Amino acid sequence: MNALKQFYPAIRLTVILMLLLGVVYPLAVTGLAQLLFKEKAQGSLIEIDGRVKGSRLIGQPFRGAGYFHSRPSAAGAGYDAASSSGSNLGPTSRKLFEERVKPLADSLRAENPGSPIPVDMVTASASGLDPHITPASAAWQIPRVARERRLSEDEVKRLVREHTESRQWGIMGEARVNVLELNLALDAARPQGASSH
Repeated sequence: MNALKQFYPAIRLTVILMLLLGVVYPLAVTGLAQLLFKEKAQGSLIEIDGRVKGSRLIGQPFRGAGYFHSRPSAAGAGYDAASSSGSNLGPTSRKLFEERVKPLADSLRAENPGSPIPVDMVTASASGLDPHITPASAAWQIPRVARERRLSEDEVKRLVREHTESRQWGIMGEARVNVLELNLALDAARPQGASSH
């Protein structure tokens, strides 16, 4: 009889907590996020002419020579948000060097001859989903992008400057360039294949 007296309150408390923490709380937080931070709650999607081009928060590959390239991704088959992770291979890993860094460096060097390759262009971020590159990586790609787009390097430098974000609150992180936003600005300035005026 004593066990039953303890059993029913435990069941009642479990049901109440399940409804409160499993239904009411998540709905309240989701509702507040939609109300106060709608764009972020929707995934910070970039939409142009009614079509979603991507998210400001998740990287994606850009392969064309007229685009700035993102840093590589170790998430799934690449930029797979369901498989977000790093490779767990350290900087002294022979496998990392031979299977990822060297082939990527050779490909980048062929496309961008000259100065040394910035390290973030051959290494993935911890999440594998980083939408940013360093300003040095953007500057390194300017000659190729300007040549392919038939723009002056000064025009492309200006776009890079305009899309360079400074440290958060002036102290956190490093300066960075959102690759998707920069490439969309390039497409607006001179679509791929457009001739020089």
